[in-house]
Amino acid sequence: MAEATPVIRFGILGCADIARKVSRAIILSPNSSLSAIGSRSESKAAKFAEDNGFPDTAKAYGSYEAVLEDPDVDAVYIPLPTSLHRKWAVLAAQKKKHVLLEKPVALSVSELDEILEACESNGVQFMDATMWMHHPRTAKMKEFLLDSARFGELKSVSSSFTYRAKKEFLENNIRVKPDLDALGALGDVGWYCIRSILWAADFDLPNSVHALRGTVFNQAGVIVACSASLHWESGKTATFHCSFLANMTMDLTAVGTNGGLRLHDFVIPFEVNRASFVTSVAVGFENLVTGWEPIPNVVATELPQETLMVKEFSRLVGNIKFKGAEPEKKWPTLSRKTQLVIDAVKSSIDKGHAIVEVVE
Repeated sequence: MAEATPVIRFGILGCADIARKVSRAIILSPNSSLSAIGSRSESKAAKFAEDNGFPDTAKAYGSYEAVLEDPDVDAVYIPLPTSLHRKWAVLAAQKKKHVLLEKPVALSVSELDEILEACESNGVQFMDATMWMHHPRTAKMKEFLLDSARFGELKSVSSSFTYRAKKEFLENNIRVKPDLDALGALGDVGWYCIRSILWAADFDLPNSVHALRGTVFNQAGVIVACSASLHWESGKTATFHCSFLANMTMDLTAVGTNGGLRLHDFVIPFEVNRASFVTSVAVGFENLVTGWEPIPNVVATELPQETLMVKEFSRLVGNIKFKGAEPEKKWPTLSRKTQLVIDAVKSSIDKGHAIVEVVE
């Protein structure tokens, strides 16, 4: 008889919109379950649970502390405003709860280091909730980028994530409030751009960054649109643009000496159960026209990327809980490198768009 899959019991801190998506993912994942949700209001937590199909056994609490005290919770998903991440992620780790933390993970790398130290010292797994990293398309694209014959050496990356926010969002959303999410668009959508660039560069940190002129701030001084270039001593370069003010784009292009990779939905695939990307190899001019032969690549998946994220996180937690394994260090490392570049771009903006070195 096959051994039953160990199930990791989740608690959620807060009723943010993104928690609707992740709670569904926890339900769909074969190795996780929803055990509790906490809000500042018990009635709000109970309504969220009812509206989002929580099992009848799930508990609704009127505080975040109650979730962390619940012995039936193994791990917590934290979608709170970034300004609250340090406090609640550290407390969760101290209560021996594994931490799945919404991005941006912190307001600075120093804050993140406090979170990571708490997780490490308490033996709990940390992972940020960058969902596209877990789609099988991402692994397939990496195969192409690592193919020296087809792709060659990485020379440049371009990434953009933009969407045109409505007036209500631009006036009242937490992402535009300096006391809640002070990084604004840089932290919210810029996180994805920077992660995609680092991913393409095999997480080799750039030597410097340069925020481009034209950064847009709201009246409270929060970034609502910005761009930057990243530079490596090896000669690689990258650029990104992120914005709350432009039509939706989720574009990623990586160019190598022998080939190229392009896609237009790297953050959220156009379709739930399949995703595509285009590659090109040895493209050049032929008889004064482009000898362009784009190669479509389609990758199917039985589960949405957010469910695959929860499944992988739960697998790692299960290895710790049931097999005595150590927490996987890959995910904290990737989060920290992303935050380092976020910090450098923010510093460049604050210094009048000066060139800023990235110091690990």
